[in-house]
Amino acid sequence: MIYGNLTRDPEMKALPSGMNVTSFSLATNRRYKDRDGNYQEAVDYHNVVVFGRQAETVNQYLKKGSGAFVEGRLQTRSWEKDGQKHYRTEIIADRVQFGPRSSAGDGAATAQTTAESSAAPAAPEYPEEEINPEDIPF
Repeated sequence: MIYGNLTRDPEMKALPSGMNVTSFSLATNRRYKDRDGNYQEAVDYHNVVVFGRQAETVNQYLKKGSGAFVEGRLQTRSWEKDGQKHYRTEIIADRVQFGPRSSAGDGAATAQTTAESSAAPAAPEYPEEEINPEDIPF
């Protein structure tokens, strides 16, 4: 189970069987104290894959920067490209729950989002360029 923000818009594809598959990347933040007692922040990036009807819903409603709670299992796959073996670990999502919407259409949701955002610390700003999963060293 992880909660984070999308680093890019979801990408939906269809399998030859006709089933939809959506993939996206999620960034999770963590704050901890180092040996000297100073607070440090770390960001981890996770590749997430969703299948079926839920893949359509994720593709329709989630965008870059959206918050999401993902529940699923880890799966590592490998392939060979140009004689070099590559690995990719992904979360195969069983369930995806959407976080609070940043631009709500009705006043009640806006008031709730505003109250939540004033109580929570500000989220770090993510880089504007897309993160290529091939560039992540793990």
